[in-house]
Amino acid sequence: MAKDAIDRILEQWKRERPDLDVAASGVFGRISRIAALVEQSMDRVFEPHALTGADFVVLAALRRCGKPYRLTPTALSRSMMVSSGGTTKRLDRLEARGLIRRDRDPADRRGTLVTLTDDGLATIDIVETKNVQNEKRLLAPLTRTQRNTLAQLLRELLLALEPE
Repeated sequence: MAKDAIDRILEQWKRERPDLDVAASGVFGRISRIAALVEQSMDRVFEPHALTGADFVVLAALRRCGKPYRLTPTALSRSMMVSSGGTTKRLDRLEARGLIRRDRDPADRRGTLVTLTDDGLATIDIVETKNVQNEKRLLAPLTRTQRNTLAQLLRELLLALEPE
């Protein structure tokens, strides 16, 4: 079996600290390394459209909510799992590019609604199609059964770790 960079790290720990069981480090080290490699690959999909991963997450959240592709900033932050401060910076950038707009909420004089513009909708539809193709390519070395097993195991771990 081929060895990856994490195997070499684990061997070093085993040599230097044989008293430690570093098996969990193998799991989390691989998750971290895969996340970094996937992020690099996704950035290559987003960059030709002058988007960051953070921009993509905003546009995707608005697109997934369905017509009229509109959310309050609070609902958007929850959907993206980021702070409201982080959301504001992203919205400023996307609004300046004409991909979203912020309007007064007619149901709440103090509130705002964030809406995908026509350009934003066209952009996310193109980029999401390319993103899905890229994700399929990244998982191509695994069989369908392996992908399903991996997804189930990661779901179980995420449910155990995520706050309710």
